[in-house]
Amino acid sequence: MVVDDDENICELVRLYLTKENFEVVVVHDGLTALEKIEEEVPSLVILDIMMPGMDGWEVCREIRKMSNLPIIMLSAKGESFDKILGLELGSDDYVVKPFDPKELVARVKAVLRRYESPRTERKQVIYPQLVINLNEYTVKVDGKEVELAPKEIELLYFLASHPNKVFNREQLIEKVWGYDYLGDTRTIDVHVKRLRAKLGSNPHWQIKTVWGVGYKFEVN
Repeated sequence: MVVDDDENICELVRLYLTKENFEVVVVHDGLTALEKIEEEVPSLVILDIMMPGMDGWEVCREIRKMSNLPIIMLSAKGESFDKILGLELGSDDYVVKPFDPKELVARVKAVLRRYESPRTERKQVIYPQLVINLNEYTVKVDGKEVELAPKEIELLYFLASHPNKVFNREQLIEKVWGYDYLGDTRTIDVHVKRLRAKLGSNPHWQIKTVWGVGYKFEVN
């Protein structure tokens, strides 16, 4: 996804990425970008900083509240302060305008390689005082392993992999138990209750009930 209010830059980036067999979605403002990210679920976002309304800094903050997807900041601001701020907000790279489109494409590929390889090799989610390792089926809180049933670990891993996103019971059954599960969806409530009891309370994260909808892994 390319987010920039300059249509010429968007078209230039789209052309070069399309040549490399990327599918490209172009958006011209921050608010629309946040809406589209929920719908399109892009593999990477190229995000301009100076945009009317919601600027790139704020869009980056909002993306990081709900997703770990890779972000490359794009800006005419080349000062070290701006680059450092972009990285501290959670961007993976920072490209200064004017830029070489071929270099941008190379940076996109490099960021995607860094992002994809650890996820395909090791299924692990880390938060303050919490480590969930799905390869080893272990969960550690404050460095101590917590005894959880396999489905409890899988449910926790799935929710924690999508921070602050709400899922209803049917979606969780489908993602964790599978399409062919014939049991009661209320099993989700039972597993969440057990997880809360075993994990305890934490100021940084919690499994939160969204009344009338379902559950989410809330990160503060």
